[in-house]
Amino acid sequence: MIEARGLSMVLGGRQVLNGIDVDFKQGAMYGIIGPNGVGKSTLLRLLAGTERPTAGEVLLEGQAVSVYKRKDLAKRIAVLQQGGLPAVGFTVRETVAMGRFPYQNWLGEEGADGERAVERVLRELGLADLRDRRIDVLSGGERQRVALAKAMAQEPELLLLDEPTTYLDIGYQVQLLDAVKRWQAERRLTVVAVLHDLNLASHYCDALLVLREGKIEAFGPPSEVVRPELIARVFGARTVVLPHPETGVPQLLLLPEAVPAERQPERKRENGGAI
Repeated sequence: MIEARGLSMVLGGRQVLNGIDVDFKQGAMYGIIGPNGVGKSTLLRLLAGTERPTAGEVLLEGQAVSVYKRKDLAKRIAVLQQGGLPAVGFTVRETVAMGRFPYQNWLGEEGADGERAVERVLRELGLADLRDRRIDVLSGGERQRVALAKAMAQEPELLLLDEPTTYLDIGYQVQLLDAVKRWQAERRLTVVAVLHDLNLASHYCDALLVLREGKIEAFGPPSEVVRPELIARVFGARTVVLPHPETGVPQLLLLPEAVPAERQPERKRENGGAI
């Protein structure tokens, strides 16, 4: 579907990405994980074609992203940027309808297909009751859901998500990722998402790409990637990895370096006394 070949990026004199080679296949969901500042969001912008790499290229179905016209590219790729939508005065429905721009004529007109697409994503993301409410009175989590609805109104083949669960409580995180996963299965949508929650990434992603110091540290299914030794090497965190009791996917439990004495389990001295 989309691939990076020798992708490198220098920003402000710093090598952010260095020789990235990776293929993302059609119809799968991928998570990009890694510490802050390793180039996760930069890689997403390069895949979207909104920035040009210092070296290398991005190919969309074998053709360089840079040769596509912006409107044609917008029919294929939708992006949910980090931070979602600004608090502007448009209504929810007006904002979601902006996602139909690639299909409109020069007068901003489109047929019934656009109306159906907008109504469908409003319904699927639980936004129908908010359709006439202005964006600037919504919570941050509600705006994030509207931002995803706007992206999905484009009816893309490739969906790029930069920290899509930011501002969302746990219920809305699951609702949002369930919707993305459902769209992926029903429409053979390819999804590439920057995620910070490794447990959510393990649940929803078919494969995880781990970045470290601008290079690929690991790439594969969660069962092969989410391991204590890799987490320690990449994030500097001590963890226990256990299979989820229902799904079997790997789940992380943190091991803090220092646990307050009052929270430590009581242990017995050899002579039977408590310490």
